[in-house]
Amino acid sequence: MSQQLKIIISGGGTGGHIFPAIAIARAVEQMRPGTEILFVGAIGRMEMEKVPAAGYKIEGLEISGISRSNMIKNISLPAKVLKSVKKAKKIISEFNPDVIVGVGGYASAPTLWAGIRRHIPTLIQEQNAYAGVTNKILAKRVNKICVAYSGMEKYFPANKISITGNPVRQDITGLEAKRSGAVEFFKLNSDAQTILIIGGSLGARTINESIKNSLALFAENNVQIIWQTGKAFYTEASELAKQYSNIRVFDFISKMDFAYAASDVVISRAGAISLAELCIAGKPSILVPSPNVAEDHQTKNANSLAEKNAAIVIIDEVAVKQLGAEVIKLAKDKILRNSLSKNISALAITDSAQRIAKQIIELSGK
Repeated sequence: MSQQLKIIISGGGTGGHIFPAIAIARAVEQMRPGTEILFVGAIGRMEMEKVPAAGYKIEGLEISGISRSNMIKNISLPAKVLKSVKKAKKIISEFNPDVIVGVGGYASAPTLWAGIRRHIPTLIQEQNAYAGVTNKILAKRVNKICVAYSGMEKYFPANKISITGNPVRQDITGLEAKRSGAVEFFKLNSDAQTILIIGGSLGARTINESIKNSLALFAENNVQIIWQTGKAFYTEASELAKQYSNIRVFDFISKMDFAYAASDVVISRAGAISLAELCIAGKPSILVPSPNVAEDHQTKNANSLAEKNAAIVIIDEVAVKQLGAEVIKLAKDKILRNSLSKNISALAITDSAQRIAKQIIELSGK
């Protein structure tokens, strides 16, 4: 038997699934040089661009999720699922992987299901504090489940669980040494408080509207902002920014290590990977969980930090009215910032990708 490992990593849809998947791939390669890795994603989603840019091959499935806003779109979903499972079987047959890893996102389920039917070892990486329906169903059939939070045995078989944390980009470490370079990169005032706004890789309308309504307040309080808007809000935000000297607007920030290094406070959604990054960055944060996600998992993620006094949570429906004032309050309260920073740093798992890679290699039997 050949000792070269062949791994399929399936999933994507947002940066919160894609970047951890790439981190896992690189960790496997570091442990086992020469490993052949193939990604499987959803046609038309971010992974079809980001994965090749990271140097990996990817195959696409014609799959989408359940539409909550337009139920008519769901009529074609069963056909798409069957077609995707069929294509996933073909990909698996041709590639012949030792292990299949699901990281969440539309392409993950059909690929894992096809692998299970072929009796190929399978592993789920569950990022959230609350398991989704699909992963709960698949958990009965997969071999290993890597989780980021304790207490997940209420969703999954306890004997399959390993607490590994969520992988993040490795450059989000040693931020203090990068601060002066980051301030220069974003052309910021080193004497002013800097707020980083990140709504996730696709943006967040509620956060964007909240910031839009608070621009004058930030200027009055000598607070400067680095604002990742997502593509949909970028043009409007860029026009608004022309009225102020304290705003830096981006549709997508590629140098997130510099963005974190320059910031004193972070405003973010509560996606699992965003929270893992905030833990490693050690940044005092205000979280605005998205209500438009399956099983309201972002609220559960955010509350898991708030219960440990590691973050402030503002619910989506009051954010437009309250977020700006909360930002100023936190920016002016050094004691609270230091406390939040200390508590969120204590939750960081810095070797998550390596932990997951070890599980994958062991599962391969090679």
